[in-house]
Amino acid sequence: MRRANALKDGCEYDDSDPAGYRSASLHLTGALDAGALAVKAFELPPGEALCPYHYEYEEEWLIVLEGTVTVRTPDGEERLEKGDVVAFPAGPAGAHKVLCAGEGAARVIMFSSAREPAVAIYPDSDKVGVWPGGDEKMMFRRGDGGVDYWDGES
Repeated sequence: MRRANALKDGCEYDDSDPAGYRSASLHLTGALDAGALAVKAFELPPGEALCPYHYEYEEEWLIVLEGTVTVRTPDGEERLEKGDVVAFPAGPAGAHKVLCAGEGAARVIMFSSAREPAVAIYPDSDKVGVWPGGDEKMMFRRGDGGVDYWDGES
């Protein structure tokens, strides 16, 4: 049996993430050599967001393990704390952005079913992201051309 610890195992930062989106991740699905769910733990420093405001076509869940986060949804913003669990429905009603709202870091788990290909919509930057699956790189488009993941995000 493979094991990972969502509270203690180290999360990895991506140095290319811009200010405002500097979070670290621990790919639990990979660590457990699993595949039916897409599960990641994230560490968010104060004032940093997990990813831009978006929605997908699979239900996603968020569990707050440590700290406090603010979650933006189509209904507004709501503060969540350690132990809170929320679900984001598939489609536009499930749009969300997770931001560390406390003075200390927050640690959360996000999970959903692992379907390929996957599509995400980014309403604030008018982008569509498509992940073909496997080792293929995610592609982002707006209007008539390809764009970068961070294009149009502030």
